[in-house]
Amino acid sequence: MSTIIYPSPIFGPVHSRRLGISLGINLLPADGKVCSFDCIYCECGFNADHRPTKPMPRRQEVAEALEAKLKDMLANGPAPDVLTFAGNGEPTVNPEFPEIIDDTLRLRDKYFPNAKVSVLSNSTMIHRQAVHDALMRVDNNILKLDTVDPIYINKVDRPCGHYDVNQVIEDLKRFNGHVIIQTMFMKGDHSDNTGEAYVGPWLEAVRQIAPSQVMIYTIDRETPDRLLQKATHEELDAIRDRVIAMGIPCTASY
Repeated sequence: MSTIIYPSPIFGPVHSRRLGISLGINLLPADGKVCSFDCIYCECGFNADHRPTKPMPRRQEVAEALEAKLKDMLANGPAPDVLTFAGNGEPTVNPEFPEIIDDTLRLRDKYFPNAKVSVLSNSTMIHRQAVHDALMRVDNNILKLDTVDPIYINKVDRPCGHYDVNQVIEDLKRFNGHVIIQTMFMKGDHSDNTGEAYVGPWLEAVRQIAPSQVMIYTIDRETPDRLLQKATHEELDAIRDRVIAMGIPCTASY
């Protein structure tokens, strides 16, 4: 099984399907995965197969590594389109996440003021006020909502603790539009969320959240569950068009 474990705290830059030239910021250990989900489609593999032995990077370590990389990119290129919090799991579980966001915004403004700061999160920590407030400060607050069906969530996203999708939707609404909803559509045994039974209620949740944008996508790399399949271009395009019809910008990545 091929999985990706990212260096920490800085990796890349890489080319993102959705964001362009992206410098990665990984707030999780460099030798394993720490996540509040255990998704069957995660490119980093299952949590149990990649238990870390190293600690999470601290605020000062992240700031020093980020500044060194930004200095190098300023001198030698390429210029980043975005600084993206991603990596080996859920970035908002790092206890210094809010402070690290502040450092990153300061360094972005100093070296590449036109670059955006993005956070890719599974939405499990947005009930914490400090996390909410930090996400309000970034340019691209990209939060996951794969479905509103609890059975599907437990089979596919596999939360590691308590997860109430209705509460998550309420917490997403609290961003008052400063949020980009990201949704994975795919197919597999008992994991197809491309049909109307899933898409219709998801669209209603998106309407209530009223995000600034929606990003829908499908599998791009090898997954821990080998039976998963990509959603088709036609399926993604049809879902995208229904979001746009509600007056919300939407992109599809294949």
